[in-house]
Amino acid sequence: MDKLVAGLIGSHIQKTRLPLALELLCEEAGIGFEFELIDTDGAAGFDFDAKVDDLRLRDWSGVTVTHPHKTEAARYAGKSLLPEIARLGASNTLIFGTTLSAHNTDYTGFMSAWRTVMGDVSPGKVAMAGAGGVARALAFALVELGASDLSVWDVEPGKAEQLASECGGPCRAILPAQAKDVVVAADGLINATALGMEHAPGMAFNANHIGPQNWAFDAVYTPTNTAFLKACRAAGLKCLTGFDLFCHMAIGSFEAYTGIPVDKPSALEKLANLRPED
Repeated sequence: MDKLVAGLIGSHIQKTRLPLALELLCEEAGIGFEFELIDTDGAAGFDFDAKVDDLRLRDWSGVTVTHPHKTEAARYAGKSLLPEIARLGASNTLIFGTTLSAHNTDYTGFMSAWRTVMGDVSPGKVAMAGAGGVARALAFALVELGASDLSVWDVEPGKAEQLASECGGPCRAILPAQAKDVVVAADGLINATALGMEHAPGMAFNANHIGPQNWAFDAVYTPTNTAFLKACRAAGLKCLTGFDLFCHMAIGSFEAYTGIPVDKPSALEKLANLRPED
């Protein structure tokens, strides 16, 4: 590959660091780079399929997909989903080429980030707020990492139940009203909602219920030090940040786009310079 031509489809993406990360990795590999942001915030009636069809006609290498279009990306890919990704029901990376392929580097990225930061520690009992696209990737990754119990809730009726039925194993849906008891008894807490992003301040957990746990993860990475993680750190929890996931996701996306393997320790050291200010 001489040049990576790609972009990002999603809502509220103007502050994403993904173009910077991919450009850095492309420079390291000695290939050209072009990237376009396709922000769907306020785009009423946005036609995901038509947009991706257009990008393929423009000979793009592929496109990265974020909230709220990850399940649309999986549907678009259909049978082109990699078998290990099809069960997730969400994709964040569509690779065009001669044939379409779909990946989920949230899933592989979280597993890589967990092992880098947490080592061989099991997630244990996990309480997760949110059951959307990123939550699907996290749920399957947590089961793969050996979580003994995964309780999920969402403010949108039916979403947590659907995720639990498809993920299976230790994953179970609870009502938001049941979250307190589950949170207090958990080993780890996960925010898989948009709460904490600059356009959606706040947190999905009651700060008074944070403290007995061992670790926490927030999928939000801009800002990196969210109100949720501030509360968790103050309570002594070990924290895995959305930026940790972002770095591993970016590496996985670059490898999917280009087929070029990355020296992970070296790449992580360089990507650390992209960390947003807290």
